Amino acid sequence: MKKLIAILGSTGSIGTQALQVIEEHPDKYEAYVLTANNRVEELIAQARKFKPEAVVIANEAKYQQLKDALADLPVKVYAGEEALCQIVQEKPIDIVLTAMVGYAGLRPTINAIRARKAIALANKETLVVAGELINQLARVNRTPILPVDSEHSAIFQCLAGEAGNAIEKVILTASGGPFRTFSHEQLKTVTKEQALRHPNWDMGAKITIDSASMMNKGFEVIEAKWLFGVRPDQIEVVVHPQSVIHSMVQFEDGAVKAQLGMPDMRLPIQYAFSYPDRLHASFPRLDFTKCTELTFEQPDTTRFRNLALAYEALHRGGNIPCIVNAANEVCVAAFLHDRISFLGMSDVIEKTMERVAFIQQPTYEDYVATDTEARCVAKSLINK
Repeated sequence: MKKLIAILGSTGSIGTQALQVIEEHPDKYEAYVLTANNRVEELIAQARKFKPEAVVIANEAKYQQLKDALADLPVKVYAGEEALCQIVQEKPIDIVLTAMVGYAGLRPTINAIRARKAIALANKETLVVAGELINQLARVNRTPILPVDSEHSAIFQCLAGEAGNAIEKVILTASGGPFRTFSHEQLKTVTKEQALRHPNWDMGAKITIDSASMMNKGFEVIEAKWLFGVRPDQIEVVVHPQSVIHSMVQFEDGAVKAQLGMPDMRLPIQYAFSYPDRLHASFPRLDFTKCTELTFEQPDTTRFRNLALAYEALHRGGNIPCIVNAANEVCVAAFLHDRISFLGMSDVIEKTMERVAFIQQPTYEDYVATDTEARCVAKSLINK
């Protein structure tokens, strides 16, 4: 039986690579639902190629264009946020790949969990914002959450066959981004063009900026707590510029297991789809005759304060990670429009954390209100 897959964010970097995985294994997987936010032309092309059961465009203004372009195909066409949240509950769907960017991925993921769909999680903001709520829902509905981030997939792979063996710590590797060797003075003047040139990975604009500021790694630290049930003091970050070791697990006897591979997101996507099995893949292989140097450094949380702010959010808990995420999304958008400096983003995030009311045990409604308030605060700080 083929697994029927809904891809939320099919036109983005993760979504397009997931379609490559599906294309390589047409006997095992089928794209059942494809969704996009604004990229209607790309969604039309994907729909014509993969012929899914349904497509959804979040931007309702693009609905007619999408509907007209697919009029000759038996593909259902929907638009809007509500349609996005409903489509994930379709009975035939086996796996929902959450590859949407940002906070927008939270509600559809919650609905998919309630509909007992396996979640291939590529939207890190879902666990950053509402990790406790998501874990509780997944437990109640017996829904597996399979990590797609390369780092969390690496830890997940290292833990295979280790049930019952105590983890001493998980070690998340970070490339260090394009500014790893920059001084504080140099960071004051970096541009979005520089920040968008990641040395190892090909990703969307938002995650690339987060990687450059190390907020991406901070979010992964928060995610690791919820995915693997570890304490904040059991989560370590090490800078590994070559991006060959994707992450590691240290056990209580001192043994360390690492997952290595080329920096290619198709591998963790395919593993999430095929788990617990491994399938043949045509992806490039790691060549140890060319990979002659693996180096490691401690992250500098003075130059890259976002990582320190994420750890603070993790320790404080409650709605603080939600505040950090909302402020960060506002800051990244402003940076991409040249309205804030690279280092200014950390200042705004920190001040937003101070000004938005703390809630120790937030409900879903609290998360929604916190997100709205934090965005307003961050925007007002940027516009000063």
